[in-house]
Amino acid sequence: MTGSYPNTRLRRTRSTGWSRALHRETMLTSADLIWPLFVTDGEGVEEPIATLPGVSRWSVDGIVERAKEAIALGIPVIALFPNTQADKRSDDGAEAHNPDNLMCRAIRAIKAECGDEIGVLTDVALDPYTAHGQDGLLNDAGYVVNDETVAMLVDQALNQAEAGADIIAPSDMMDGRIHAIRMALEMAGHTNVQIMSYAAKYASAFYGPFRDAVGSGGLLKGDKKSYQMDPANTLEALREVEFDLAEGADSVMVKPGLAYLDIATRAKDQFGVPVFAYQVSGEYAMIEAAVAAGAGDRDALVLETLLAFKRAGCSGILTYHAAHAARLLNG
Repeated sequence: MTGSYPNTRLRRTRSTGWSRALHRETMLTSADLIWPLFVTDGEGVEEPIATLPGVSRWSVDGIVERAKEAIALGIPVIALFPNTQADKRSDDGAEAHNPDNLMCRAIRAIKAECGDEIGVLTDVALDPYTAHGQDGLLNDAGYVVNDETVAMLVDQALNQAEAGADIIAPSDMMDGRIHAIRMALEMAGHTNVQIMSYAAKYASAFYGPFRDAVGSGGLLKGDKKSYQMDPANTLEALREVEFDLAEGADSVMVKPGLAYLDIATRAKDQFGVPVFAYQVSGEYAMIEAAVAAGAGDRDALVLETLLAFKRAGCSGILTYHAAHAARLLNG
């Protein structure tokens, strides 16, 4: 501790706007943002999502336009999530391996129009493709089996990489899947395809609107507590991060975001690697509900919460507010 009052007045550097800017410790820019987008079938389709006010599902042509919008706003990466039609869902999630599925068509269309002007991050998990809404394969007892699911995830990741994905993001929380996917990518020649692992993904109450968006909410049988993490645990999250880094992850993610900022900070401090956080659908929806109720200003709430992620040590944030925040930051 240095200084004492009145020689040191901590309010002195806060007294003017220029001084606050000069002494600001954390900076947020549009380059810190990843924009999650939902893909649906059809052409010229925009389907507003009731539980995510201001967010829509887009057909592939609309997704391409959102990619161009992201480039114009300085957002470096978009994250894709498919809303798979019910008749293409199955117990084994086989549609995930279809080279002409929604995800792959969207990847190819974006790359055809935008090339390397923007990165495409793709979700690897089976829940958008399974009839039961779980992230993996079930045995007769209804338990999500690990190794058989990993084999499916490897083929899913290769399918997306072949379509042109830049970052593979396994969100399933199966043990060993990062090593298996990394080895498969290397053997297939996709040496520059990154893996951003959902390393610390918690069994959270904040995912509801997302499940509506991808069409799995009403299908989900049981819960995901046997593979997603217990919200009470910190040390387990650090073990998950350590394992995924050892297996070949280029970066790691903490999900959800605001309720788990301590996990992001611990991971950054302990491992010194790129740590990302996902401001998930429930967190987004709470901000929008507060705004609708007149309980807060959207611009201030969005920027303050995103700044909190950066202050916690995150390299970037996945947020449905990405385009809105980028406009504010670029203004």
